[in-house]
Amino acid sequence: MEAFIHESSFVDKGVEIGAGTKVWHFCHIQSGASIGKNCTLGQNVNIASNVHIGDGVKLQNNVSVYEGVELEDYVFCGPSTVFTNDLTPRARFPKGTANYKKTLIKHDATLGANCTIVCGHTVGAYATVAAGAVVTKDVPPHALVAGVPAKHIGWVCRCGQVLNKALCCPDCGKRYEKIENRIVLREMSARRGQV
Repeated sequence: MEAFIHESSFVDKGVEIGAGTKVWHFCHIQSGASIGKNCTLGQNVNIASNVHIGDGVKLQNNVSVYEGVELEDYVFCGPSTVFTNDLTPRARFPKGTANYKKTLIKHDATLGANCTIVCGHTVGAYATVAAGAVVTKDVPPHALVAGVPAKHIGWVCRCGQVLNKALCCPDCGKRYEKIENRIVLREMSARRGQV
């Protein structure tokens, strides 16, 4: 299945868009950008030059992904998610792309509506950034962060549900264990014959 691009959107030359991807109204995808298969770009999305977006990514309305930002597979960006790429911008003294700080959003992470990801940080796999949060440091895999600045307030399952205090998902039943400052999925006792 080919990609769908709404007639009101602009796609510059030199862009790669994977099969099954849908680009809705008033989007702009700049030269050198690469978008994977089966992605959805809502209204008024801007993808800057040289940005890489993996497969299955969902960008809700009014998201701009600037050069220096990479979104791995199955990342969800809520409406008006904000990315930055320069820690010290000045209109009078532009520094150019060589000074952009890299930002990496790992696979299956969720970024809530109107959150801001300050450049130079990584949001870990399966992490969730709450709506309106401002991320100013790296977010561990499976972490739930909220607030301004964002603080770690819990853990999230692969399926997206907040884990209980026993690190068990109330929705799918997966169990995790804490190792240092991270959590890992425990092997299901039925599969391994262990507790």
